[in-house]
Amino acid sequence: MEAFDWQRIFFHKFPLAFLAEVTLRVAIAYVLVFLFLKVAGRRGIRQLSVFELVIILTLGSAAGDVTFYEDVPIAPVATVFAALLLLYRTTTYVMGRSSRIAAWMDGVPITLIREGRYEIENLSRLNISEDEFFMELRQQGVEHLGQVKMGILEIDGDVSLFFYEDDLVQAGLSVMPPEHRQDFTRVPDDGLYACNHCGHTHVLKAQQEFSCSHCSHESWSRALANRRAR
Repeated sequence: MEAFDWQRIFFHKFPLAFLAEVTLRVAIAYVLVFLFLKVAGRRGIRQLSVFELVIILTLGSAAGDVTFYEDVPIAPVATVFAALLLLYRTTTYVMGRSSRIAAWMDGVPITLIREGRYEIENLSRLNISEDEFFMELRQQGVEHLGQVKMGILEIDGDVSLFFYEDDLVQAGLSVMPPEHRQDFTRVPDDGLYACNHCGHTHVLKAQQEFSCSHCSHESWSRALANRRAR
């Protein structure tokens, strides 16, 4: 084999006319995917459930194979699409008739923040890092947890937030990045501090080391009480 053989790299053993066939195959695959999504009544990409994501990935694999492999005929791929559509329709019908199956397939909303404090048990069983969650909160205009009455992780992965009115905002844990939030195990001054693990607030004395009464962790940052910027 010769290195940098441009004929091999770009065309291998295919004649130029095969590129026209590839174009036709792509057009057919494009139409099949479009028709599938149209008939299935697709939602936005951020609203995909796990089951629907599997369907989309399978569609992509089938559509990709038929576009540039010369030995993959179109009829079996069209059958794959029809079978997937039948499977999708059957599954959504069963989910519509059984809330238990729907909850198992799609999942259920999970409360992550309640009254300005983390729901630790719910948060700990999710595969989500603190930095990732804080980023999600900041993108929705949250500066600290005391501004949030309730935060719910929806089944599509979005976080729905319900805020306190300005006059009801509590002191809470800052969601700022590390360079904008100092963490302490021994607090430097008297004041109100928030537990970095659960968001519970305590009044602490200077140089005091203290275990949170809510979750027993010992890392603290200054609690913020700012109202939300409009």
